[in-house]
Amino acid sequence: MKRVTIGEFEELCLLMVGVLHEDAYGVSVKDEIVKRTGRNVTISSIHSTLVRLEKKGLLKSYMGGANEIRGGRAKRIFEMTSAGKQMVTEARELRNQLWTDIPKLVWEK
Repeated sequence: MKRVTIGEFEELCLLMVGVLHEDAYGVSVKDEIVKRTGRNVTISSIHSTLVRLEKKGLLKSYMGGANEIRGGRAKRIFEMTSAGKQMVTEARELRNQLWTDIPKLVWEK
């Protein structure tokens, strides 16, 4: 079976879905990324990334309830799958190990 890999922006979107939990939909993910990183991202890049992560099995989605604020339209809510949780856990462990492995001398220069 081919190993699933993700890029930096996919990882960021995946993490934001975890952060937002039950309120993770396209606009909220976009707003959170802008707020936390200062990056200017488009809603279309968010949507395409969320759909791609869902196709990779790292997210799943369902339609939330419609409300008057959205003109009666429902929003697609995303949540991490167990594979998505494993992916971000492995990414964190790898980064932590790499930070630990940087020699002190590098920081002292």
